[in-house]
Amino acid sequence: MPSLGADMDAGTLVEWMVKPGDTVQRGQVVAVVETQKGAIEVEMWQSGTVDKLLVTPGTKVPVGTRLALIATKGEVSATPEPVAAEPAPAAAVTPGPPVAHPEPHPAGARARVSPAARRRAEELKVDIGIVQPAEPGATISLADVERAAAQLQVRPLEAAPPAAAAGDWHAQMRKAIANAMSRSKREVPHYYLSTQIDVSRVSDWLIGENLKRPVASRLLPVVPLMKATALALREVPELNGVWLNGVFRQSSAVHLGMAIAMRGGGLVAPAIHDADRKTPDELMAALRDLVARVRGGRLRSSEMSDPTVTLTNLGEQGVEQVFGVIYPPQVAIVGIGKIVERACVKDGWIAARKVVVATLAADHRVSDGHRGGLFLAALDRLLQEPEKL
Repeated sequence: MPSLGADMDAGTLVEWMVKPGDTVQRGQVVAVVETQKGAIEVEMWQSGTVDKLLVTPGTKVPVGTRLALIATKGEVSATPEPVAAEPAPAAAVTPGPPVAHPEPHPAGARARVSPAARRRAEELKVDIGIVQPAEPGATISLADVERAAAQLQVRPLEAAPPAAAAGDWHAQMRKAIANAMSRSKREVPHYYLSTQIDVSRVSDWLIGENLKRPVASRLLPVVPLMKATALALREVPELNGVWLNGVFRQSSAVHLGMAIAMRGGGLVAPAIHDADRKTPDELMAALRDLVARVRGGRLRSSEMSDPTVTLTNLGEQGVEQVFGVIYPPQVAIVGIGKIVERACVKDGWIAARKVVVATLAADHRVSDGHRGGLFLAALDRLLQEPEKL
């Protein structure tokens, strides 16, 4: 059972997508696990052959419990006793009706279905067997079920889930967030810095770039901020990594966790991998894909376990400054506020300029204000040359 965040100590195995004897590849989704933040697709970390499944669907087990045995090339098949685990009450991790396995699709292939999609199908009285994913081979999501319901005119697309079930789920989400944030403020010695950055040049560059593009390919204002953040972390690498077992482990890759609001409340911060190596277009595509899958309940385990730093952007909500709480085991979180127009003095002249407040909350066990200041200065400098991002 993978650890999918500092607030997770156990998870419920919902579904296996493989069986003994199947060949699996690194990165392949092999199971769905339900946590307090929803359903997560668990990926393989190495290639091999499934030898034995040790945990049955519907069982809640602690993080670190062996779920299956995978034989790699040249290994002899092993057959240890299955791991003992107590089945979890449905309400403990998965509020609402018990999860039911779908009937095979007409084509004969068994489609993968997220737990949220199963529950929604039951609420809308849609036969999950007729629902098709948006893309061939993808997991059936909440959005896929709602689309099928709209086509069948079963009930309005925006029909809400039962109040009690929604309340239970939201309570579990808030509890998970509370546990993680309480641990952070209790264990992590935060320090906070902020700076005002003139983003007039990057705003003008963005307008010019978007005028050249069709609407579907245009960049959001957060994209150059994401790229500049990732590049600035190369210059101050002690902000990019995790604190585990009393030791800081610096990451050679910048996996940028993006704080994204979930339907019904709460948030998650899954990773955009290698953000420093992606072009603005690639970052935009990755962000669009990530938001869609967060809302559809189709996140993967690596996206939840890999972030090396988090970026939170509340500018769209009208917030001018945000000072985040570090998400353990990470050691820093960057906050971006609303872009506003201010009267600024430059070269002795007063002029209207577009500015944004960037903040940093960092772990004093790993870095100090001097290094944090260098990071914010690098972020400012990079944003003055947007064409080089």
